[in-house]
Amino acid sequence: MFKKFAVLFYSIFVLSLVSAQHGEATAEAVPAKELSEKDKVTKENKEFIDHHLLDAHDFTLMVDKEGHHIGFPLPVIFYDNGFHSFMSSKEGFMHGEPTKVDGNFYKLHHEKIYKTDANGTLNLGKDGHPTNEKPLDLSITKSVLIILITSIFMLLLFTGMARSYKKSQVPTGVARFLEPLVIFVRDEVAIPNIGHKYKRFMGYLLTVFFFILFLNVLGLMPFGINVTGNITMTFFLAILTYLITTFSANKDYWKHIFWMPGVPVPMKFIMLPIELLGTITKPFALMIRLFANMTAGHIVVMTLIGSIYIFNNWIAGVAFPFLTLVIYLLEVLVAFLQAYIFTMLSALFIGMAVEEHEHEHHSAH
Repeated sequence: MFKKFAVLFYSIFVLSLVSAQHGEATAEAVPAKELSEKDKVTKENKEFIDHHLLDAHDFTLMVDKEGHHIGFPLPVIFYDNGFHSFMSSKEGFMHGEPTKVDGNFYKLHHEKIYKTDANGTLNLGKDGHPTNEKPLDLSITKSVLIILITSIFMLLLFTGMARSYKKSQVPTGVARFLEPLVIFVRDEVAIPNIGHKYKRFMGYLLTVFFFILFLNVLGLMPFGINVTGNITMTFFLAILTYLITTFSANKDYWKHIFWMPGVPVPMKFIMLPIELLGTITKPFALMIRLFANMTAGHIVVMTLIGSIYIFNNWIAGVAFPFLTLVIYLLEVLVAFLQAYIFTMLSALFIGMAVEEHEHEHHSAH
């Protein structure tokens, strides 16, 4: 049964990407007739990958051969001298055409909303990016929708799991699968890195572990869900770890940063800025590690799929689907591994902050 499910899931994944390859936007800077067929396909593949990695104001399930997007619109909400809202299906908005809202015109360009004129003029700077005024975008984008759905799912899942333990200590249903993971986080992540104070932080560690795990798994679906490949998302996850570490830290932690015991005074002044910088680089490493690994996996899988159309021969038709399957299975492992690494490093940083250096107190006496 598992093998049949895996084959079916992989087939859906490949078919969705393949159909999208035919429906994405064609070349913009150079007319298509001036490009060779191979260059045209290469450019389309690159544009598709870029589009897949971006957040979006609508939810596209797939694109058919005629280029029609199959999906549903999402609410567009922004602030510009007041709050404005409409659905992304409003005529012309998703196609980059100027959209009139309460007397002003706005245009969607690379999933960012710019204030423009009736002609949709974008003033490009030296870096090629528009310099038009941008309203404060508070839209329910695809990533926000998935975050909300995942949060509600986790809330329902774990409250139901907690209620089941009131009836019986023997796990039933989905709890049979989740309980070993909960115990793993407690015994292999929290206790070894934090020590006897681990219970204070178990709620956060379990939440961040399952939250990242579920988002990573959803990112393997063929619907362009790339939440953990969004650096904004990983930034805020890292900030949470940083804030918990900072506000939970004891005096020994700050003493080792500002005035390290057992170190000559001149060296203390040299080490101080380095230690302070280290408190910032730790969450930065969390952010980049999760973002880079998940983004790289998406790029590699989609590049291999696109290579079938670039080379367009029987060797590519056999080799690249096989390589894609291998990388895709590796991505399943990475989905679990990245959730574990983020949680483990968070526990390690928190443990360093709450650790009590009793041996130093005894030696001082």
